[in-house]
Amino acid sequence: MNRLISALLLFVILAGSSLAEDKLATTIPPGVIHSPNKILFMGDSITHAGHYVAWIEAQLRTNQKQGPYSELINLGLPSETCSGLSEPDHPFPRPDVHERLERALEKIQPDVVFACYGMNDGIYYPFSEERFEAYKKGIAEIIRKVDKSGATLILMTPPAFDPLPLKKAGKLRPLGAEKYAWFAIYEGYDDVLKKYSDWLLTQRDKAFVIDLHTPVTKYVEAKRKKDPDFTMSPDGVHVNNEGQVVLAKAILAAVKFEIHGDPDPELLKLVEQREVLLHNAWLSHIGHKRPGVKAGLPIEEAKKKAAELEAKIQAATSE
Repeated sequence: MNRLISALLLFVILAGSSLAEDKLATTIPPGVIHSPNKILFMGDSITHAGHYVAWIEAQLRTNQKQGPYSELINLGLPSETCSGLSEPDHPFPRPDVHERLERALEKIQPDVVFACYGMNDGIYYPFSEERFEAYKKGIAEIIRKVDKSGATLILMTPPAFDPLPLKKAGKLRPLGAEKYAWFAIYEGYDDVLKKYSDWLLTQRDKAFVIDLHTPVTKYVEAKRKKDPDFTMSPDGVHVNNEGQVVLAKAILAAVKFEIHGDPDPELLKLVEQREVLLHNAWLSHIGHKRPGVKAGLPIEEAKKKAAELEAKIQAATSE
């Protein structure tokens, strides 16, 4: 059992409360984000984009001007799955997080791991039990490996798929099509993601889980009451910066972090520059099998450059 769950149990015992084992991981302990932890973010291209990670860190810097700060490391990788599946027309086998997860845990030694998988795991096809089982097994392996490392795991459901922009462009495929792909997505793919998300939320007896699918869905529904054409996922899959902020706010709400407005734009810019620098370096340092990803700087060189940005960040937060 990992350190934070053990601490939560001790708190419950001291308070004279009882907590059923099947409810053990429903409430994320306070301090996961804003304690000085080393926090690793794993995921696909939505995490690789990184804006939600930078937005969270900028909030931490704004609210904790004196530090000490948690160290947030983004290790998101485009095209990645936790199921090991690929659609037939994908230009290369999709990378599987299990090829690199243990190396990442060993080299980074995080206190907390956030993991967001599912968008690619249905490989953009209609629902099938076989693919669903592969996803379940992949999640179970993430739980096992992170728990073995001693880190606290926080799983996140996949965000919603938005069919509207692709429907308008005539790029969706109906049920019964011969095949599907990331460029020819099943029109009901969000129903697949909803099943994956609903199942993931039942795993709270094994790990902490944050629902990202519902906040994205509700946000888009609210916006479309005024603008029926609103979208924050131009390709249906990848949320833009507005959507990334929705993800960040959902994560911060789940860890009981109080938000006081948006972070300063200049601070956010500096934090994002530092995150991208280290993100690229860590990806190369850990290693992966996804072609087409530009190599980052050697990790020690990247850390030196990051320290220079850190000085600017601290100056910005002390003003």
